[in-house]
Amino acid sequence: MSPFALPKPAHIITLGNEKGGSGKSTVAMHIAVGLLRLGFRVATIDLDSRQGTLTRYFYHRNKRVMKTGHELPQPEHHSIAKSKFDSQSEANADEAWRLGELIGRLRFDHDFIVMDTPGTDNFLSREAHSYADTLITPMNDSFVDFVLLGSMDPETRRVIRSSIYADMVNEQRRRRELRDGGTIDWIVLRNRLSPLQSRNKKDMEEALFALAEKIGFRIAGGFAERVVYRELFLQGLTMIDTFEDSGDIPVSMSHIAARQEVRQLMDALNVTPIMQRMAPAIANDMGPPGKQTAA
Repeated sequence: MSPFALPKPAHIITLGNEKGGSGKSTVAMHIAVGLLRLGFRVATIDLDSRQGTLTRYFYHRNKRVMKTGHELPQPEHHSIAKSKFDSQSEANADEAWRLGELIGRLRFDHDFIVMDTPGTDNFLSREAHSYADTLITPMNDSFVDFVLLGSMDPETRRVIRSSIYADMVNEQRRRRELRDGGTIDWIVLRNRLSPLQSRNKKDMEEALFALAEKIGFRIAGGFAERVVYRELFLQGLTMIDTFEDSGDIPVSMSHIAARQEVRQLMDALNVTPIMQRMAPAIANDMGPPGKQTAA
């Protein structure tokens, strides 16, 4: 880098979905740890102060390190609570300032910032969406969850219109463009996919592709419904850790399949530095390398 070149700001990945139970925090922690093991400098921000799932996950991770004495890569983690101001306008201004100030402090000392938002609509969540370079919306692969994105005619299966959430995302895209000329790459992650083909799965796929073209998002495969994801949470581990540092956890075929899901997710981000560092690991059939230094 030229001594006169400005440092490149962190790439911000926001996990957003106004419906709970979609797997946002599980995806967030796997992305964060995956990036750390690729040698990137990572910060994480938990905006769901009520549930605090991402914060609890890193608490379990730190607890495991203290118990075993075995180091695990850790991000610089922060959480932001909702404002305590009674006035809505004051609360909004307070939340906007605290999030903006925190991102401003983190963005030139890290390569990536991963933000986990609550499963509900609030001002702080909308602010986080507006800062995203990549927005990931995990959703359960069913028409019950499809309404998060849009509505469709039950007889013709024709997409009728976008949802309130989709409209909010596009509003934040406009805000982002006005703020700094940036764009938001929106990825809808089909979580809990069934391995079996079915009429519902095919109809869901067709509806999503029709809506993707209409409102502008990419579609990627997420994580299958696996017990191993839930079991690892309480230990502060991710699927990648089981191959890298956790010899006390026997690796099963389910772990191997889940590792492939994580790799596919990282690849789906389509961020050049990630793809460059993933390539050698995949070529050697290894998990993401853990001893590289950030560029």
